[in-house]
Amino acid sequence: MSDLLRAPAEIKYAEELDWLESVDDGPKPFSWRLSPKMVRLFVLGSERADGLDRDVSQKWFGDRSIVERAIVTLASDRGLLLIGDPGTGKSWLAELLAAAICRNSTQVVQGTAGTTEDHIKYSWNVSMVIAKGQSRESMIPSPIMTAMETGTIGRVEELTRSTSDVQDALISILSEKYISVPELDSDNIVFAQPGFSVIATANSRDRGVNDLSSALKRRFNFVRIPVVTNKKSEAEIVRFRTEELLRRHQIELDVPPTLLDVLLQSFADLRAASAAAAGDDEKLESALSTAEQIGVLEDAILHSNFFGERALTAHTLASSLVGSLARREPEDLAILNKYLHGVVEPRSKEEGGSWPEFLEGGRDAIATLS
Repeated sequence: MSDLLRAPAEIKYAEELDWLESVDDGPKPFSWRLSPKMVRLFVLGSERADGLDRDVSQKWFGDRSIVERAIVTLASDRGLLLIGDPGTGKSWLAELLAAAICRNSTQVVQGTAGTTEDHIKYSWNVSMVIAKGQSRESMIPSPIMTAMETGTIGRVEELTRSTSDVQDALISILSEKYISVPELDSDNIVFAQPGFSVIATANSRDRGVNDLSSALKRRFNFVRIPVVTNKKSEAEIVRFRTEELLRRHQIELDVPPTLLDVLLQSFADLRAASAAAAGDDEKLESALSTAEQIGVLEDAILHSNFFGERALTAHTLASSLVGSLARREPEDLAILNKYLHGVVEPRSKEEGGSWPEFLEGGRDAIATLS
C-alpha cells in the first residue's frame, strides 16, 4: 500500500474489512462479503451500541438514511444513482460501498464526451482477431461486463457526461441483465451473476449536458447527496481528510482549530453571498463544496511545509483560498475582494484573532493576481 499514490478503499482498509467479515453473522444478499448492517457500519463507523471489540472509523460523513437507502438499492435488482453537487462525496461513497460489498471498487467507467459504447460493453484485441478470428479469448470485457461475470459492483462516474448512445447501452444491462455479443456464433451472451449491480454518479450541475432518458431513469434508484451545511459535520470531514493528507505526505504540521474555524466560516460567508447574488457574474465559479475546502487547506499545508516555517498561518490560508477560488479574472477576484473588504475587514476589527492576518494574506494574494 505504501507504494501506491492512492490506494482504493478495499486495500486501504483491508485489515478492517477482514475483521468485520470474521465477526459478521448477519444475512448477506447474493455473494456479498458483508451483511447490509456491516456495510453501513464500515461506511459510517461504529458506536458503543454496536457492541464490537474494536472501533471502526467513520469514512463518509452524512445522513445515515442516505447510506441505508443506497445499500437497500444495491440489494435489489435496480441500479443506484448518486446525484448531487460537486464535492459532496458521491464517488467516495460509491467506492466505499463497492469495497465493503465485493472488495473491488476499481471496476469503473469514467463518463466523458469521449466515452463510447465499447467502454460499457466490450471491445476486441485487434491482433488476436487478425490471427485467430473473433472469439471469447480475443474479446476485451469492459469493467461493467467483468462485474456482470463475477457478480460484483460496476461503477459509472459522471453518467450525464456520457453521450446518449453510451447511456442507452446501460438500459438493457440494467433491465435484461445480459450483454449480447452478435459477432460470435456461439457462447454469445454474457449473463450477469447474482450480486451484480451498478453504482453511477451524476453531477446535479450538469443538467442539460446529456440528460438521462426516462427509460434509463426508471432503471435507477435516485439517492440525492446534499451539500453539507452543518459546521460540525463539515469540520469533521475536513479534519478527517487533513489527517489523511498529513499521514500520506509524512508531514508533521499542526493545524490550529482557530484556523479551521476561519476556513469554515469563510466558505459559509461566501456560500451565503453566492445564494444572495442576483446573477452569475456576482457568484464565484467555484461550487464552494467541502471538497474545495479540503483542497484549499491541502494547498496551504503543503505550501507551509515546503516554503514556510513548517507552521500553518492565517496569511498562507488566505493566499491559498484566493488562489484556489479565483478562476475567472476579473469577476472572481472582484467578488473575493468585496468579501474581504465587506466581511473580513469588519470582523477582523471586531473579533481580532486570526482574522487580521487572514485579511492581509487575502489582500496580498489578490494584489499578486490582479
